[in-house]
Order: sequence, then structure tokens, then C-alpha cells
Amino acid sequence: MPMMNLRDLYVDQLRDLYSAEQQILVALPKMIAASSNPQLREKLTKHQTETRHQVDRLMQIFDDLGVEATGHHCRGMEGLLIEGEEILERRGRIPPELLDAALICSAQRVEHYEIAGYGCVRTFADLLGLDAHKKLLQETLDEEGHEDHVLTDVAKHKVNPEARA
Repeated sequence: MPMMNLRDLYVDQLRDLYSAEQQILVALPKMIAASSNPQLREKLTKHQTETRHQVDRLMQIFDDLGVEATGHHCRGMEGLLIEGEEILERRGRIPPELLDAALICSAQRVEHYEIAGYGCVRTFADLLGLDAHKKLLQETLDEEGHEDHVLTDVAKHKVNPEARA
């Protein structure tokens, strides 16, 4: 699809996020299985559920716009998740506590990528006068920011001290 205006860019970026979320849904079960810290595993499992809701919100927006969600592959997320896979490949060769710390690093890179993407499309929705979209996107953006803070808290107070020991 040629990009001729802000609406076209908006749809393109929504598709990028949709692709990113789909890739995350494939990666999260592997991360959950690899984590040894119960609190980290619980937070990743909760985020998996939230991610499904985020995909549902994106689908609401695509339906409202009358466009397909597919047709774009998010290479940025693919790269981040490939790096995460490299961490998972070290499972069994590094201490589990260290693996948990590395998983948090990977997960936070993903969160920051999503925060940037959702911030952009929320702003586009605002400029385009798509208030219902803006609200849905803000809800997701709030969840992503919260997840980043939760991961920081788990890292600071549990996982990183265990990895240091």
C-alpha cells in the first residue's frame, strides 16, 4: 500500500504493531518456560494475557478502519526476539538466576520498542481525530509502561540480587 498521508502511515504502523504483538505471543511461552524465578514467571504469564487483549484492541481499530491487520512484518521486533532466543539458547549453560536477569533485559527491550510504537500511533490517532482509537491505544500504552516498571521492580528487588549472589 502506498503511503500518501498520515492515515496511511497510521495504518502501516498499526500493522507493524500487530505483527510485533503476534511475534511476542510466540516468544512469551518460551520465556515463561525458561524463567526460574516464580515472580518473573507470574509477571510474564500476566503479560501474555495482556498481549492478547492488546491484539484484540488492535483488531477493533482495524475493523473500525475497514482494513486488514496483516500484510506487514515487523523486523524490529523480529531482531529483538532473535536476541532473546540467543539468551534462551544459553539455558543450562549459565546459572538460572543469571538467565532470569538476561530474560528481563530482553523483555524490557521489547517493552521499550512497543512503548515507542504505541506512543506514535496514539499521537497519529489524536491528530486524525480518532478519539476512540486514541483511547484504546492509550490503554495499551499504559499497560506497556506498567509492565516495564513491573519488570524493573522484579529485577531490582529479586532477580538481580539473586544473579549477583
